[in-house]
Amino acid sequence: MSVSDADIAFALDLFAPLGTLTHRKMMGGLTIYCEGQIFAILGSDGRVYLKARGAFAEAMADAGARQFSMVSDAGKTSSMGYWTLPDAALDDPEAACDWARRALDSL
Repeated sequence: MSVSDADIAFALDLFAPLGTLTHRKMMGGLTIYCEGQIFAILGSDGRVYLKARGAFAEAMADAGARQFSMVSDAGKTSSMGYWTLPDAALDDPEAACDWARRALDSL
């Protein structure tokens, strides 16, 4: 399964107020950059994730975000430093960009 053009357009439109965005398809998903800094990924299922660690990851978890994880062929689950964009921000570009700015500031 691969990320759809509609999902890509949605994510880029959602984060457009941040400034210059670029993106790159990889492994069925998409990486999203602002001013050359990766801050988000788009999963092949269309789910938006923000890069987060430390206190920012804790804030994301407190807001109901879920951490991105993958299951290997051997059945082992590994987590990555990306968290879902809180659901309330998916319909609110201002809130989405606030979360994204916090992601960029935490890098």
